[in-house]
Amino acid sequence: MKIVTQYNPLRFLTFGVSIMDRYLVAELLAPFLFGVSLFSSIGVAIGSLELIRKITDAGLPLSTAMKVFLLKMPFFIAFALPASMLLATLITYIRLSSDSELIALRSCGVSIYRLILPAIVMSLIVTVITFAFNEFVVPAANYEASVILDSALNADRKDFQENNIIYPEFGEVDQPNGEKKEILKRLFYAEEFNGELMKNLTIVDRSKTGVNQIVVSESARWNIAENTWDFFNGTIYVISADSSYRNILRFEHHQLQLSRAPLDFARKGRKADDMNIAQVQEQLKLIMPSNDYKEIRKLKVRMQQKIALPFACLVFGLVGAVLGTKPQRTSKATGFGISVLIIFAYYLLRTIGDALGLSGFLTDWMAAWLPNLFGLGTGIWLLFRISR
Repeated sequence: MKIVTQYNPLRFLTFGVSIMDRYLVAELLAPFLFGVSLFSSIGVAIGSLELIRKITDAGLPLSTAMKVFLLKMPFFIAFALPASMLLATLITYIRLSSDSELIALRSCGVSIYRLILPAIVMSLIVTVITFAFNEFVVPAANYEASVILDSALNADRKDFQENNIIYPEFGEVDQPNGEKKEILKRLFYAEEFNGELMKNLTIVDRSKTGVNQIVVSESARWNIAENTWDFFNGTIYVISADSSYRNILRFEHHQLQLSRAPLDFARKGRKADDMNIAQVQEQLKLIMPSNDYKEIRKLKVRMQQKIALPFACLVFGLVGAVLGTKPQRTSKATGFGISVLIIFAYYLLRTIGDALGLSGFLTDWMAAWLPNLFGLGTGIWLLFRISR
């Protein structure tokens, strides 16, 4: 009696780990780990050139140099993970194709989609790992390395802007015709800042309709307990709409209900590479009222890049698996060469997108995701061609 089973074209999407899946994943692991070691080593070697120069010029202790070296490694590992996923899928599927193993599986009715599914699943897992690693480990390690290096070089690193704190605050006001117009509501300026106390301040306040207020003060400090500013030894000038003085108030100590934002802005300290996504978002909230479009655009691009980089693992996994499944007789060395070319093209597109995003030619989202979108589109196009 012959049993006929109905073929389901979507069966490759059903959950279940087969012997073939375990075999393919086992084949992918070795080149993936090799790629992580290789690309991380290349990145560390290139990045260490500047460190070696500083060690030579400043005579840093070997223990300090090693500590900075180890703290910099997570940064290079984060960039190595997507490249390693490409190398692993490309070399593995090229090897399987060259040994006719893929032909044998295809002859048994296994579709091309089912063949690359283990690579896609592994790429998704690596994507999650890369995102977590790039979010929780890399920024903290980068920041710690910078602090140690600057301290060893006597660079006196400060997590705040020391001189000329300028914080403009914009807001919408109602016009006589009922429309809203964005204007400069308040301008905060401090000549010096030591991390806690601001000195020689001038605040121009236009937040009230028809009245301008100018505050000149010798010093000011943020009062955490009362959530306000304490100004010391200064004068408040109240100016009417016709530019005449309405009132002059001299004080030794005066509290003003102003925003804390100038203090947070002065303490911004960290670079984008030293912050995770949540910290970048907080920094954006601080500078948004200032209308510093250049810095705002830069932070938005950097934040999108932090999200886009992990998804390069998925893109590389798809492209590598699809290219590797093409019928061919090539060696692992050829696969490595193709990997290098694709990686170079990806980071070239990333650099171009970064430049276009910072210049405002592309939106922050498009600038960061340009190489991923290009790679994903190429991978899907190749997949449909091969599956025919």
